[in-house]
Amino acid sequence: MADYEEVGTPAEVVNIIKRTGVSGEVTQVLCKILEGPEKGRVKRRNVKGRVKKGDILILLNTQKEAKDIAAR
Repeated sequence: MADYEEVGTPAEVVNIIKRTGVSGEVTQVLCKILEGPEKGRVKRRNVKGRVKKGDILILLNTQKEAKDIAAR
């Protein structure tokens, strides 16, 4: 059994919500956690860099969730 706090937890990108940041460098996504105590949960996360549906992310902390992007 892996130690999830040291290695990280894999999560699959299931939906791309919106781009954010000053120049659109951050993408807000919904990702489904694949292993660990929160397996199967879908969480909203901010990702820096290129990302597409189906990509696997390694989350260092699965307890955090990004806030919804509100229009100004």
